[in-house]
Amino acid sequence: MTSTPRADLGLIGGSGFYEFFEAAERVSVTTPFGDPSDDLVIGEVGGRRVAFIARHGQGHRFPPHRVNYRANLWALRSVGVRQVLAPCAVGSLEPRLGPGTIVVPDQVVDRTWGRAHTVYDAEGPVVHVGFADPYCPRGRAIAIESASAAGKPVADTGTLVVVNGPRFSSKAESAWHQQAGWTVVGMTGMPEASIARELAMCFTTIALVTDHDAGVDGGEAVTHEEVLAVFAKNVDGLKEILRSALGAMPADEPDDTASCACRRSLDGISLPFELPG
Repeated sequence: MTSTPRADLGLIGGSGFYEFFEAAERVSVTTPFGDPSDDLVIGEVGGRRVAFIARHGQGHRFPPHRVNYRANLWALRSVGVRQVLAPCAVGSLEPRLGPGTIVVPDQVVDRTWGRAHTVYDAEGPVVHVGFADPYCPRGRAIAIESASAAGKPVADTGTLVVVNGPRFSSKAESAWHQQAGWTVVGMTGMPEASIARELAMCFTTIALVTDHDAGVDGGEAVTHEEVLAVFAKNVDGLKEILRSALGAMPADEPDDTASCACRRSLDGISLPFELPG
């Protein structure tokens, strides 16, 4: 019997990251929540074992509101992942943060609806998980350092507001988000981050600004083609940041000795089922 390869670090991103690994193995994982977006790809990056999953599947076939976030995170945890980096494309709500800027948010606002928001929706003990600080402090510090070392413009704090998509915001919605003091807007950051917390996984979002949102700094409507073009122009720099960050991540700790608060989010809570991995 061949054992399933293991990894302690996870990467959730676009299908362009399939070429991220020098040598890798595809692993099919089944979950209680259905199939993940795609097979996991497990290999080495910077001397670390990393499991990658394409958030939208091969060919970008799943729009943001139809991504199976629960299955994706469950699949990563099932192969041993406890620390996740999740790059994403965002629109800027601040004129000073132009295309190409890296934002490492420390807060999130969830404006999505109709998505499966929890793994604990079956009958059994009710599970309330703390989410006051949604992102891993250790992961954020390493991401910020890696972006700065790569010479990229980086915002080391900020609030990501997540909208349902797949459409972009109206100018009125964008103005509302600006007036609330939020920093960037995207479509995939939730419930990805909160499900990671429910699974006691460290989670860090690295957001690449591809455009100013509608009406910001006099901007007009955002187009999908423009977003893709800016992302393609900056993807090599983003990969450089991710390679550096993955290599610098702290060594894995057993769940019962982990010092990071993310990894201890379920301490003292009775769970209705056993978690994988």
